[in-house]
Amino acid sequence: MHQDLEQLKQRLPLLDYLRRSHWMARRAGAPAEFVGLCHLHRETRPSFYVNARKNLFYCHGCGRGGDLIRWIELSHGLSFRQSIAYLQQQIPAADGGPVLEETAAFFQLQLHRHPEAIHYLQQRGLRDAALLEELAIGYAPGGNLRRHLADRGYPLDRLLDTGLINRLGRDTFCRRVIFPCRQHGRIVNLYGRSIGAAFPHRLLPRSKGGLFAWESVRHCDTVILAEGLFCCAGENRFFSINSQLLRERLVVEAQCFRTGTSYAA
Repeated sequence: MHQDLEQLKQRLPLLDYLRRSHWMARRAGAPAEFVGLCHLHRETRPSFYVNARKNLFYCHGCGRGGDLIRWIELSHGLSFRQSIAYLQQQIPAADGGPVLEETAAFFQLQLHRHPEAIHYLQQRGLRDAALLEELAIGYAPGGNLRRHLADRGYPLDRLLDTGLINRLGRDTFCRRVIFPCRQHGRIVNLYGRSIGAAFPHRLLPRSKGGLFAWESVRHCDTVILAEGLFCCAGENRFFSINSQLLRERLVVEAQCFRTGTSYAA
């Protein structure tokens, strides 16, 4: 466990993460030290120090400090376990981006070849073809993804690592409507909603806890919380998912699963 946490923090250096979160800093004298305003409390004189070599922070104004995980706990109001899950979602699966993009595009083409999928979406209130295209909603009939990706040059072990193919060699998604989940413009997961008798919800094996794409909305004045993707997609007059503003306001989706709750923007 300790080794895994250290690897996580090495892959997400504290200073890099803070800069991506719009923290403005200047060098504080020592080569590896930086100082800026603290985002945990109001102040006019910089008192928030980061040691890039040690991967630690300390604020002389509010007296709080620690590593990246502690920063997520304090800045997002999360527990230790939730903070780890959140940070894990900031790291795309190794080399998973291209194969997920290829898979999402393939499922999107499959959607209009299977009337049962279109019928299901219409029953759920999704009848706007332009909206389906905008959200890149697809359909996984099952049984043909492995062959398609193999033809594109993806080896079986790669598909097993991403979770697209299960250990029995079968497609993970079967008879499911597919929603690509994007973060920073990249697909980081796929959500499949069963149209049959199977368990309704399925995601690729990534962390399901914590916050997803919260950085996209945390500075918004108003955030609307809705339960589930279809709750957002059904209200197509004003909504967004995957942090894409589609019409009038921004909606944060809450995906609730029996194994836990994932709040996604």
